[in-house]
Amino acid sequence: MDLQAIAFYLLSAVIVVSALAVISARNPVHSVLFLITAFFSAAGLFVLLGAEFLAMLLVIVYVGAVAVLFLFVVMMLDVDFAALKEGFARYLPLGALVAGALVIEMTVVAVAVARHGAAAASSGPMTTTPGVTNAETIGRVLYTDYVYYFQAAGLVLLVAMIGAIVLTLKHRTGVRRQSIADQVGRTPAKGMRVVQIKSGEGIAP
Repeated sequence: MDLQAIAFYLLSAVIVVSALAVISARNPVHSVLFLITAFFSAAGLFVLLGAEFLAMLLVIVYVGAVAVLFLFVVMMLDVDFAALKEGFARYLPLGALVAGALVIEMTVVAVAVARHGAAAASSGPMTTTPGVTNAETIGRVLYTDYVYYFQAAGLVLLVAMIGAIVLTLKHRTGVRRQSIADQVGRTPAKGMRVVQIKSGEGIAP
């Protein structure tokens, strides 16, 4: 068994164990950490397949953004996870049955594709231009043939971000907020008051 096969089985075992620990851990913070471990192991599998761009994307997007966001939400919100997991044992047999059926289906499809499908004669992932990495190839296609679609996707994400901010912004009474217009229009007459204080007297509020 070569080194690549050993790395594949090791990373696959780590992914399976981490995925099981995500749903079985009692501490939600531990579940998020196991999820990050599964993401890193999946990125290692992408590297073994020669898709380093997907591995980098998985680490940056899912580990650096999504998993960290999950961690902050779990730590900052007072969520009663014990109440959420009350029906876990009751629905465990049904979940195991569905998971087993999905595993059998994916195994059958993978074997059929590997033997008789388009992947049967494939020797391995490779770019269209020899000597060019996958990341450079994807970048050339993305920023030449699909540059307008890429910009449109960025605009859609920008509109979604603005909409999320507007929907979650709540103006509550009693909360002091910054007013840019009042700060810009502030004059010395508004910002300073000269008071004549007599000896032995205080200042009226």
